[in-house]
Amino acid sequence: MFSVNHIQDQKNGNDFIELRNSDNSCCAKIDLTLGGSLQELKFGEKAIISTKDMLPYNTMFKSSILFPFANRIENGCYHFNNKKFKLDKSEIDSHNAIHGLVHDKTFRFIGQEISEKKASAILSYEETQPVLGFPFKYDLILEYVLTNESLRLNVEIKNKDQQAFPFSLGWHPYFKTDDLYNSRLKINSHKKILVNDKMIPNGETDIDWNGFLKIEDKAFDDCFELNTNMVELKTPEYHLDFSFSSEENYLQLYTPNDRKSIAIEPQTAPANSFNTKVGLKILQPDERYQLSWKLNLK
Repeated sequence: MFSVNHIQDQKNGNDFIELRNSDNSCCAKIDLTLGGSLQELKFGEKAIISTKDMLPYNTMFKSSILFPFANRIENGCYHFNNKKFKLDKSEIDSHNAIHGLVHDKTFRFIGQEISEKKASAILSYEETQPVLGFPFKYDLILEYVLTNESLRLNVEIKNKDQQAFPFSLGWHPYFKTDDLYNSRLKINSHKKILVNDKMIPNGETDIDWNGFLKIEDKAFDDCFELNTNMVELKTPEYHLDFSFSSEENYLQLYTPNDRKSIAIEPQTAPANSFNTKVGLKILQPDERYQLSWKLNLK
């Protein structure tokens, strides 16, 4: 039987949810105070995601949900419906807004389901005091579903405002490996997004990546337009399928300097979508948008 545990440590300010199977060989740990982010994931004693030895969360944005925009907004400024908006320039060096507005929000634990084959936890965040640069009300609901061989993250956005708003959506997980050099990544892409010195898109170039690529010493901080909704990662420790339910898919890859993990970040749009309109979505009042990401151990 799977279990769901709500663990609150008031002394250290920790508040998280753990999903586990009966012999504790599979576990997912979700931090409610860090934007409902997945901080640990283990399948059959294999550590897939582990943030214990990484730089602080506000530096790496480990497994954060990227909403209402993925990646960056140039200078934190954009226009929507003939109005100008200015977001907080949270990336100090380049003066961009980065990684959305919910990565540091506290989510509520609102529901669970357990059985012999799976466990799920439902979390929610309700924006009732919108920020100046994004003055819209919304609900964001996350459902994590763990089985012995998979983890699925279902996301639902509901527009609670009286006016439409723009958005893109992404996820920022880092996948642990002790041997990134001999790990392989498979995507299907014919376009790489080009960026300027502030990581803002300024064009694209044709590529031919269709199959497994050995990572070796390659350093990534790049975005690719995907032709499919599937990515595969093979490390010496494990082999994962990473699939997405969205119709438009972009993938940001990043290799930290310590070479102990790789960030594989699905996005519905590339950086600066509020300005370029590439991949941008509009949610009308009372409308909902739903998306699923799934990790499957092969």
